[in-house]
Amino acid sequence: MLRALWTSASGMEAQQTNLDVISHNIANVNTVGFKRSRANFEDLIYQDIRDPGVLSSTQNRVPAGIQIGLGVKVSDVAKIFSQGSLIKTDNPLDLAIQGDGFFKIEMPDGSEAFTRAGNFQLDNEGYIVNPEGYRLSPNIQISAPETVINISVSPNGKVVVVRNSGGQQTTEEVGDIKLYRFMNQAGLKAIGQNLFKYTEASGEPIEGDPNTDGFGKITQGFLEASNVNIVEEMVNLIVAQRAYEVNSKGIITADEMLRTVSTLKS
Repeated sequence: MLRALWTSASGMEAQQTNLDVISHNIANVNTVGFKRSRANFEDLIYQDIRDPGVLSSTQNRVPAGIQIGLGVKVSDVAKIFSQGSLIKTDNPLDLAIQGDGFFKIEMPDGSEAFTRAGNFQLDNEGYIVNPEGYRLSPNIQISAPETVINISVSPNGKVVVVRNSGGQQTTEEVGDIKLYRFMNQAGLKAIGQNLFKYTEASGEPIEGDPNTDGFGKITQGFLEASNVNIVEEMVNLIVAQRAYEVNSKGIITADEMLRTVSTLKS
């Protein structure tokens, strides 16, 4: 009976983690560029009462053994980097990536971070920045923004501004947006604020031009929505709740059986 208690307890602990992951997904259903997570599980070590194939006599072997599992554990919580739907905003600095790739962000400490969230703005110096004020890298500066009448970003990342200077319109190319991808996206480390950092598991960032060599293209005036499917997450939430309840029933049942044994009289 003690085996059943610990096994059910491991199931409850695993479903609690599962619930935490699902709740985080649901909380970020409206977060731009958010990528949902999924908790993966694996069974624990087995107690071998009798190994499969052992001799039952001098000439016969048992076709199946007796192996009793000791529960479950969370093996990992993986990010799912599937494409989110595009939301039309008509804001010239709202940029969505259709396909593979990340924008690179310059952090205040000089390190690099990466994001799928393209809700950019201009800071007081004319640099393109994210909502936290961190600059897009490579840095792109639009000087004299009061003269700019249009900002255009092509699918391959070229940023062009149209200015009205002295009653005449001029066109100026101010920079190129680069995209970055990784050998193993699941190995990226989420640090919050829609940002990721590369790790040894993800590999070094690979730089490329949008809409070339397998990199996604940039779509101006759109944002990539969260890839959370709220209906799917609600179903997962119900399943996790029921699994938690059933595991708790296992503990209650094992406890009742132990109580029955303890009241036996000779």
